[in-house]
Amino acid sequence: MNRLHLTCALFGLPFGAVFSAAGFNQYDTIHRMLLLEDAGPFLTMASAVGTAMGLLWWLERRRWRTTMGGSLELRRWNVEGKHVWGGIVFGTGWAITGACPGTASTTLGAGSLMGIVLVAGTTGSCLSPGGGTRG
Repeated sequence: MNRLHLTCALFGLPFGAVFSAAGFNQYDTIHRMLLLEDAGPFLTMASAVGTAMGLLWWLERRRWRTTMGGSLELRRWNVEGKHVWGGIVFGTGWAITGACPGTASTTLGAGSLMGIVLVAGTTGSCLSPGGGTRG
């Protein structure tokens, strides 16, 4: 196991456990959120994004070195049409399945049969032409 795998495991396993404990791997939780019946998941996500933004800004200013030895340099992009379309596709998949890639892997880890379907769909979309492109 190399350094990257170890780092991913040390952060990914607790992240998945917290996701599961918050109920984010439950379809009903996500469905109620998307129907605007429960603001709790939105508030949880907003607090996580706010915390991460502040922490990453602070680490970047302190010239933090990553676990792989590189410098932490955050990129900022202007909003383009591809981002809007990507958001629409992501949101549509989320609304239909009640899962995003993080919750899909958590659902699989919890032993749900639906997790297999979600991870297969996520993997298939990444491997499709243009699915895994960046830029």
